[in-house]
Amino acid sequence: MKDERILEQNAAREELDGRRERFLAQMEEEHPDWTTAVLVDRVNMLYFCGTMQDGILVFRRDGARFLFVRRSFERACDESRLPTDEILPMRSFRDMIPHVGENWGETYFELEVLPVAMLERLRRYFRMDAVASMDRSISKVRAIKSAWELAWMRKSGEEHRVFLEEKIPELLRTGISEADFAAALYDSALRFGYQGVSRFSMFQNEVGFGQYGFGENSLYPTNFDGPGGSRGMSAAIPFIGSRERTLQPGDSVFADMGYGVNGYHTDKTQVYFFTDGDSRWRIPTAALEAHEACREIQIRVASMLRPGARPSEIYREIMESLSSEFLVNFQGFGSRQVKFLGHGIGLHVDEYPVLARGFDDPLEENMVLAVEPKKGVAEFGTVGVEDTYLVTTAGGVCLTGGGREILVR
Repeated sequence: MKDERILEQNAAREELDGRRERFLAQMEEEHPDWTTAVLVDRVNMLYFCGTMQDGILVFRRDGARFLFVRRSFERACDESRLPTDEILPMRSFRDMIPHVGENWGETYFELEVLPVAMLERLRRYFRMDAVASMDRSISKVRAIKSAWELAWMRKSGEEHRVFLEEKIPELLRTGISEADFAAALYDSALRFGYQGVSRFSMFQNEVGFGQYGFGENSLYPTNFDGPGGSRGMSAAIPFIGSRERTLQPGDSVFADMGYGVNGYHTDKTQVYFFTDGDSRWRIPTAALEAHEACREIQIRVASMLRPGARPSEIYREIMESLSSEFLVNFQGFGSRQVKFLGHGIGLHVDEYPVLARGFDDPLEENMVLAVEPKKGVAEFGTVGVEDTYLVTTAGGVCLTGGGREILVR
């Protein structure tokens, strides 16, 4: 089936029903005692219902599915392809009782995101024999992308490639601040097709719409669990970009940008070297060598992204192959090194699985992962690459063009 035929904006009924069936099967496999599954996360609601509203989605073990909506019921009915009798208005939790009963038995929630206060309010209306987490089960279901999802991710990936390789260089000029660069980048990206927001599942995670830094600012420590850095605007806004740091000839430019179309993300990083047309400026040898080594690592990792491969083994094999000298400032600068080489991606930029220790479940076909080997170079900035790959029997297929050399502007 050609992508053009499946680029319908709203997920079809068949798509939503297939997701429900895979979720029910996953729950039976991992939680055979379950009775009721209750979802409040709006991105998960989008995945299972095709709409993002203020409400609650309930699955029962017998396959019953109900979306209770506070606001906007009208929009939920307009956007979702669920049967109309499965979308119900809700003013209070009491309105749910006629449809799902008061006894929920063994009840599973998204405990990574569910507020304790909401759980306590639900307990006033519903009896729960036990409460447990189903976050991992949902993550596993979402990790395997359908043809419809992959069509949107391919679209995002191609726009992402063109934007970073062709559009961003046009925005670089002597004297522009990081903040003004970010503003120009955001405006240009929106006009180009970017959805305007990059979503993360990480608790309390804020990065704006990407991570950008000129020179040594891309080495500055952040609370974001990633290899790059950013000084940001202030202690209160430690992202977007500095208003004081301006671009000068001889600076590196680090751009780690999550791009998205219709909810689905790709992740890509590009490093630039700004000369403003003065050929006397040269990229330091240490930066060139580190960047090229990261490109080679990315190619090696991509070749291993096959069904049956274990993320933990990929991580171990790559890390053990690197010299102790190269490992200094690899995947971060100084002591701030992250312990992964890549991560799943889809409706969130950070999804299951992760190329790291502890992720021992084998990869499956049509999972999508961002692979990001990077290295800090003192007095220059962060170098390296990141691209988004589809897991296939032939190895990872790149959706974002593949790691490029440092682009000179």
